[in-house]
Amino acid sequence: MPETPNPKDKVGMICRALRRAIIEQALEPGTKLPEDALGERFGVSRTIARHALGQLASEGLVELRRNRIAVVVTPSWQDARDIFDIRMELERLIVRKLAGKLKPAQIARLKAHVAAEQEAHEGPSAVSIRLATEFHILLASMTSSPVLVRYVSEVAYRCCLTLSLFSRPHSSECGINEHIAIIDALQSGDADKAMALMHSHLGEVANRALVEPSPARGRDLVDVLAPYAEETG
Repeated sequence: MPETPNPKDKVGMICRALRRAIIEQALEPGTKLPEDALGERFGVSRTIARHALGQLASEGLVELRRNRIAVVVTPSWQDARDIFDIRMELERLIVRKLAGKLKPAQIARLKAHVAAEQEAHEGPSAVSIRLATEFHILLASMTSSPVLVRYVSEVAYRCCLTLSLFSRPHSSECGINEHIAIIDALQSGDADKAMALMHSHLGEVANRALVEPSPARGRDLVDVLAPYAEETG
């Protein structure tokens, strides 16, 4: 008989599903996220749904309003520019710490992730953006610093949401090649080159952003979340 997931596992499961739905634009900025609807969709209590929304709020992807109303955040252009600036400095620190210190298994894991990016680059741009963001969070996790992982994850996901909403159409192949170059610099132990590559890479990512969002589509929340809920089953 399969074990019943504990509440913490259920919260993590819902967070992963909602995070993907938000970043991949299935859930648009301003979409309301009622606790009862989420509980129904994922088969959990409203309390579990509330904890998941609180976690996503701490990541800057959800806004908690009065009367326990949660909505997908709507990033402003100025906030996005500031967040990108912060992210560039944080990630320069990440690669400086990692240069020449990654184990072969870690290098292999990074290259496997880039391979997944390459497989996805002909598909929806929002999926490519999510995978590209997860590459940077994977790098942060390799520092074994909970503080860096927390802050990089928050700014990276917020940048990802901004890109999903505002970014110009472009080939993801450029970003993939930049990730490969960063891995090579880390593997060779060239910290200065790794920092320069990361700064240039994130600068190009920021420059792809536009000012105007795509028009809202107005879809039913339960229908939107169906494929994401199925992946958690």
